[in-house]
Amino acid sequence: MPPGANASDPPLRLARTRTARVLLTALALLSLGVAILGLFVPGLPSTEFVLLSAWAAAKGSPRLHAWLLGHRVFGPMLYNWHNGRMVSRRAKWSATAAMSVCSAVLLFGTHRPWLAYGAIACMACVLAWLWRRPEPAA
Repeated sequence: MPPGANASDPPLRLARTRTARVLLTALALLSLGVAILGLFVPGLPSTEFVLLSAWAAAKGSPRLHAWLLGHRVFGPMLYNWHNGRMVSRRAKWSATAAMSVCSAVLLFGTHRPWLAYGAIACMACVLAWLWRRPEPAA
């Protein structure tokens, strides 16, 4: 059993063809790269790309999927998501801070206020959804 997996987890359902597995693995790696970039670029989400990477890896590369589940940073996030769609309070505050910085940059750095207002409205909806997610027990 891969690290981070539970005995109750359903077995991975790999894509049927080799081409599909290669494309899904490429998507997983690309998504993981964007997630890592999102740790350093304000406004670029990382959690969503880690989840996309885990989904694609589960269908394309059991080895990459096991690595993600066992990773010290990504593993707990994926475990919480798979076990109740939970998001930690720290992740919620990090997302709130990143979106606040991004909102300020948009408000003061654009010549098209309607564009900033639209983006800020989208971020507000995402934050409302995010803060409604349950939190894992401490």
